[in-house]
Amino acid sequence: MARSKQREPRELALIGKRQTHGDAAAVDYEALAQFRFQLRRFLSFSETAARNAGLTPQQHQALLAIKGFSTAAPLSVGELAELLLVRHHTAVELVDRMTKLRLLERIADEDDSRRILVKLTKKGEQKLRMLSKIHLQELQTASATLTKILQSFRRP
Repeated sequence: MARSKQREPRELALIGKRQTHGDAAAVDYEALAQFRFQLRRFLSFSETAARNAGLTPQQHQALLAIKGFSTAAPLSVGELAELLLVRHHTAVELVDRMTKLRLLERIADEDDSRRILVKLTKKGEQKLRMLSKIHLQELQTASATLTKILQSFRRP
């Protein structure tokens, strides 16, 4: 998936150079606006990529959270809810839908029978791998712009 040609809202060369009224604690509104714009641009790209892969953005985020945060042990549904910043019952419904789509499987926790753990299926792994590749490409494309913006926040 190629990055769409989008016009930059303003030239980034001025980021971090503008201060308001000579105040030492001035806020660089342009840099903050540029940063938020770049985040939204990436999120929009991500949402479109997920939909093109047959997933909702929340399903993609769940796959990524499960894979990224379950290196030592599988995640519980409660932990997934925390990582997705949703309520437990919302995570349960999401896991139900993703299990029906064969993206996830549930595992009973051996130590606590009340806890349900989740892990990716082969199909879930394949979807996540494909999406992760194009997301990394998009981040590589945007990294110079994001770096420039983030560096402007470090200035005294």
